[in-house]
Amino acid sequence: MGKRNNRTLSRQRKAVAEKRSALIMELYRTSERLAQSDIEKWRSAWQSAIDVRNPNRLRLLDIYRDAMIDSHLSGCIQQRVGFVMSRSFKLVNEKGDANDNALHLLDQAWFKDLCRYCLEANWYGHSLIELGDVIKDGDGCPTFSGVRLIPRRHVIPEYHRVVTHVGYTWQNGIDYRERPWADWLIEVGQPDDLGLLLKAAMHTIPKKHAMVFWDNFAEIFGMPWRIAKTSTRDPKEYKNLQDMVFNGGRAMGAVVGMETDIQFIESGKGDAFNVYDKRIDRANSEISKLVIGQTMTIEDGSSLSQSQTHLKVFENLVESDRDKLRDMVNNKLLPLMVLHGFPVKGLRFEWDDAIDYTPQQQVAYETMIADRYEVDPSYFADKYGMPVGNRINIVALPEPDKDDEKKEKPEDDDKRQHSFFD
Repeated sequence: MGKRNNRTLSRQRKAVAEKRSALIMELYRTSERLAQSDIEKWRSAWQSAIDVRNPNRLRLLDIYRDAMIDSHLSGCIQQRVGFVMSRSFKLVNEKGDANDNALHLLDQAWFKDLCRYCLEANWYGHSLIELGDVIKDGDGCPTFSGVRLIPRRHVIPEYHRVVTHVGYTWQNGIDYRERPWADWLIEVGQPDDLGLLLKAAMHTIPKKHAMVFWDNFAEIFGMPWRIAKTSTRDPKEYKNLQDMVFNGGRAMGAVVGMETDIQFIESGKGDAFNVYDKRIDRANSEISKLVIGQTMTIEDGSSLSQSQTHLKVFENLVESDRDKLRDMVNNKLLPLMVLHGFPVKGLRFEWDDAIDYTPQQQVAYETMIADRYEVDPSYFADKYGMPVGNRINIVALPEPDKDDEKKEKPEDDDKRQHSFFD
């Protein structure tokens, strides 16, 4: 009876797989157009994205693309994402015991890509991710052929629709929450969330303009003016003098007559640093506060205590991202993996913080446990790769003799204290 049910379930899955075609293959991909952004366009794009009847994020996504070019913003995002991606994880059963065999199913490239796409929902507000076909890896275990992000320009999350052509309204889209699409798609983020890039763009746009204005300032006032005055009427000499003024480099020199006067006029404009660099620095600090909650972990700090406080704020954001990622895996990914035949039923995803301790934290942790409980020697043998025998009994040090203490004179203590502090 069980074999018959398994064959029936296998045929149903095969039929669904044949009926389903990759959603991303249904999209008509078009080239994106680069355009200059300013605050007025940002506000207009924001208004278009929150339209109730026909929300359109196309212009806002163009602004987001320009914002992601900013090196400081991308650095902040990489720092926050990197702290999450560097953490270790495990799959545990109902008793909390880790399953190393099941862990191999997630220790794959597709899962790392999935986590990055999920974390991108913080910046864009929403991510729709499509799982690839189920295949066998090199060890013969089931795995996905990969994961792909459905292009955001084709997704209208407010009405859970995907449109095949950019610019179509949601009425012409595919409802990705219906089967068979829902069996292969993972939705992350809120449908009406526009992401942190909406606020970040308000700082990257004027920052970009300030950098352009500073370049123009340097081009006009950075080099001294070269003025040549001459009374010669010889066209050849006049041409040589003109080439010297406009094309002279570091080895510039000229041989001219006594009636020729050459002047170098320095610019008196000296406030470019306060005007432009301060504006750029303020934009960077605002971006740092927005993305990583503080400034000192990516910019120069002033003191150890302040940097530790800022680091704690940053760690709170990382912990929040880890919670969201854990909930996504447990509530969305693992049920889909069970649906497609992966042996992960009854398991849940947890972060393995014990592996991520620093050496100092690990020593303090192991010392505290070993001093209070009997630890199986195999723990240290397996972890550090060294043979471990029976535990050594710690011998208490003898207490000082009271008679010896009486023999010490007070003046001897004063001498020792005096010599110590001297």
